[in-house]
Amino acid sequence: MNPVVAQTKHLTVRYAAQRAVDDVSLEVHQGEVLGLLGANGAGKTTLLKTLLGLVPQDTGDTLLFGAPPTRQSRRRVGYVPQGLGLYEDLSAAENLRFSAAVYGRRPAARADLMNDPAPVRALPLGTQRRVAFAAALQHEPDLLLLDEPTSGVDPLERARLWDTIRAAASRGAGVIVTTHHMDEAEQCDRLIIMAEGRVIADGTLADVIGSHEVVIIETPDWARALRRLEAHGLDPSLVGRTLRLGEVPEAVLARALDGVPHRLTQVPASLEERFVSLVRAGAPRSGEGF
Repeated sequence: MNPVVAQTKHLTVRYAAQRAVDDVSLEVHQGEVLGLLGANGAGKTTLLKTLLGLVPQDTGDTLLFGAPPTRQSRRRVGYVPQGLGLYEDLSAAENLRFSAAVYGRRPAARADLMNDPAPVRALPLGTQRRVAFAAALQHEPDLLLLDEPTSGVDPLERARLWDTIRAAASRGAGVIVTTHHMDEAEQCDRLIIMAEGRVIADGTLADVIGSHEVVIIETPDWARALRRLEAHGLDPSLVGRTLRLGEVPEAVLARALDGVPHRLTQVPASLEERFVSLVRAGAPRSGEGF
């Protein structure tokens, strides 16, 4: 296995009485894309900022390239925050020249970004994100930390940004990327799902979903079936004209759908369905499994 480039051990970060990060242990390897998934407030951003030294930790350990972070080791990190970290009054070229100078480098030769004199604030969000990526990558970091890097952009731009992420990993950089887009999980080599500051699942996409299944309910009277299921305390999702429901005892389903013509099919759960079931089941502490 490739060397570990970033690691936390039983990391806890508190804001007043609240644990924003609660006993989190993780590691990312050279050339690996690690996805941090979770809803807003799950602790993903705080975790990244702690790795960068922007937020102090209360307990536990943080390691960059096998040692406690230093100013020198942080120079090997590229970071794209949620707010992009760009100077909005400067053009893309001026932003790239400034960030390159910080690392003693020449700016990346990006004709698509360097030739527009408009200030960054006037550029489309997708272009702004490409500028932020270019700024974070031009010193060829060994670790890339990306906080919601595709938020607010269209599917084509998201695909382009993920091409950039995968290219960085193929060159050997370890990547930690936070997202709440479940469909981006397939782009990651490994996933960590967080809720309320804790790790509730850790593994590949197949590991996280495991053998969990959902029930597809096909019925010509889906509206009535939906009302009956909700009346019995169940929470199905409507996909087209079929209903999807997590693992429920057959006897409960039989009572809820009594008198409603239907057909049931068991299928593998989606990541989003598995995520919802994990969160509803509660957040076990890291290491207790999922």
